[in-house]
Parts: sequence; C-alpha cells; structure tokens
Amino acid sequence: MLVALAVALAAAFVIAPRTLAASRSDGGFADERDLIEALRAAFVEYWSSGDRDFSHGLERVVDYWFRYHVAKAVIAAILLIVLVALGALLWKAFLRAGGLGTGRRAALASARVLVTMLALFSLVMVMANVQGTVAPFASLLPMLVIGATDEELADTLDQVRQRLADSLSAGDRTPPALEVMISDFSRYHVAMAVVAATLAVVLIGTSVVVWKRFARTGSSDRRTKRALGSSGVLLALMSLVVIVVAWANATNAADPAPGLLAFFEGGW
Repeated sequence: MLVALAVALAAAFVIAPRTLAASRSDGGFADERDLIEALRAAFVEYWSSGDRDFSHGLERVVDYWFRYHVAKAVIAAILLIVLVALGALLWKAFLRAGGLGTGRRAALASARVLVTMLALFSLVMVMANVQGTVAPFASLLPMLVIGATDEELADTLDQVRQRLADSLSAGDRTPPALEVMISDFSRYHVAMAVVAATLAVVLIGTSVVVWKRFARTGSSDRRTKRALGSSGVLLALMSLVVIVVAWANATNAADPAPGLLAFFEGGW
C-alpha cells in the first residue's frame, strides 16, 4: 500500500501543481511557455512603470507561482513521510533477514537504497519549494534570463544590470522595482538558510542517536552494526552538506545585491 501511495504521490507531484495553482479568476497558464511569456511581458511593464508595487500582470504571475510552490511543497512533504515510513519497514525487514537467502537479502538492501535515494530527492524538493513559496518573485527570475531573445526584454535586463552595478559601485539611488528584487532575493536565500540550518540540527541529532545505538550493539550482530554504521556515515555527510548550504545562503542573504548582479550577469 505504501508503494502504491508513493507512486501516486510522485505522479501528483508532476501533474497536480499546475491545476491546483490555477485560480478560478484567471485560469492559470496553459504551459510553461505561456507562463514564461506572461512573466517577461509583465516584468518589462513593471520595470518601465517605476513603481514599487507589482503591476497587475506581474502580481498574477507571482501569485500563481506562489500557489504552484505551495502545492509542490505539500505533495513532496507527504511523499517524504510515506518514503520514510516505507524505509523504516524495509530497515526492520532487512535486520530480520538472517534466515532468508542471499537473493532476498540483496533485494531488500537494494530496495532500501532506492527508497533512501528517493527520500533524499523528496527532501530536496520540499526545501526548494518552501524556498519558492517564501520568495516566489525571486524564484521566477531564472525564467527571465534563460533563453531571453526578445529585444525589449533584453533592453530591460540591461537596464537592471546597469542600475545594480551603479548602486554597488557609485552608491546611486536604487529604483523601487530593484529594491523589491533585492529584498525578495535576500528573502529567497534567508528561507533556504533557515530550512537548511533546521535540517542540519535534525540530522546531527539523528546521527548522534544512531551512533549511540551503534556503540551499544554487540559485535556478534554484524548486520545491525553494519546498517547502523552506514546510516551514521550518511547522516554525518548529509549534515556537512546541509551546513555548507545554510552558510552559503546566509552569506548571500546578508549582502544580496552582488549576488543578484552576478545572477543577471550569468555568474550565479
């Protein structure tokens, strides 16, 4: 049952968010190309207006993207819970597999590795979509610059780059729209820094528990000891990776303008 539920949730993660994000008032977007075109046209209009508040077109895109990430985050979180539960069952089955043949034990070990990898992917998806939920405008920015060929958009992006560079080098006044972009870019990295730091605490705590159990396990129970040792190493490595992610995002959040300029110049 858990396997079927995981398959259904994986399919929902891909298919459902677009439908769930579409509001009754605007109907959402037909596909990714439609979304990108709407975003680019709305961004050019927003930048040209000189206002701080989003134009109607940009607000529509940002609101849709917020709902899209909420849907993705919720589905990915439920999938992660299901995969953790499935992994726990496989763990127990593997530890009790002493009387089974080599083939059955290998199948259980392979299934456990597969579920672990899928759970890690789901965890990354939860983190990324929480980040997109907190700062949907910033998470839309890559759609502006990747494959941009429209002349009006290219001119607008050149203006953004120039005003960013001027504000950093000469201390020029920052346009209201650019202030919003810098603020949301900072929020985008704060979100990931907080999520990653919280996850690091959880991983470190879990690693300590696993290593304590490893130390209490007798040397005669080699299967359990190997399984605990491999889990402890994985948790420790994950903790280090997550700490680096938290530090990198906290650094960007503290001084977002240079990072935003690097992004628009293709170096982020």
